[in-house]
Amino acid sequence: MNAIECTSLTKTYLRKKVLNEISFTIEENKIIGLIGRNGVGKTTLLKVIAGFIKETSGELKVFGNHPFNNLHASVNTIFVDDQMSFPPALQLHELLEAAQAFYPNWDMELAQRLFNYFGFEPKHYHNTLSKGRTSTFNMIVGLSSRCPLTIFDEPTTGMDEAVRHDFYRALLKDYIAHPRTIVISSHHLNEVEDLLEDVLLLKNGKVKLHMPISELKEWAVGLKGSSALVRQWAEGREMIYQQYIGQDTMLAVVRNDFTDEEIQRVRRAQIEVLPVRASDLCVYLTNDTKGGIDDVFSDR
Repeated sequence: MNAIECTSLTKTYLRKKVLNEISFTIEENKIIGLIGRNGVGKTTLLKVIAGFIKETSGELKVFGNHPFNNLHASVNTIFVDDQMSFPPALQLHELLEAAQAFYPNWDMELAQRLFNYFGFEPKHYHNTLSKGRTSTFNMIVGLSSRCPLTIFDEPTTGMDEAVRHDFYRALLKDYIAHPRTIVISSHHLNEVEDLLEDVLLLKNGKVKLHMPISELKEWAVGLKGSSALVRQWAEGREMIYQQYIGQDTMLAVVRNDFTDEEIQRVRRAQIEVLPVRASDLCVYLTNDTKGGIDDVFSDR
């Protein structure tokens, strides 16, 4: 069964289409990265999937059910972000106990071990925690719930580097032991790409790319060398990014549809053939210009 099936999904606020006829399918038991710049509709999409808000049009199914106002979807889904709200009268240890009563797959032993590892005080209150500590506690709830669909929306907000590293490692180890569908939203692919199996890239409320991370890493290639020669080899191919270096050197990132023979010919023409990091490619693909900020200062 697919975990999520989305067909022509649209969400409109004040006549603006935040999500514009999005279609995709996510299989069960995968870690998916929802990638895109701020304001492209990532959080809106995740809230529709979680059943928090209703789509304007289109069709969405989570484990075969429409998620909005659906108890089955609610019990099997957890949405984790820095805005998670908890009853203010309950202490942290009481919040864990309350979560155990709601989530069928809740692992209290894991929750307690993580709680102690990160040094939380049982009698503290959620609304008194710092931003980073709030995100860390929310992460504990998200992992310990072991929901079939676990959604993390920018989960590391406020965390320092060491805690972020621990979070990603804990997520991967628990996923391997207890597979489920995990969606991680981020605009920093470089932090999460080693965790991901698939990437769903949004731009301007639409799906720009949806593919396995292994394919994304091979999707584009960089050509660096004489401007005239680089332009010659890039001609007829999809230009994703270009940067001029000095007077007569150019870096071009193009769609990688080269044959092995063509790659050898490019190299014999004294052009460097460079790999393109998945995180850099996502930045290039979501730019509105081919040269990024350099276009502001370029007169070419």
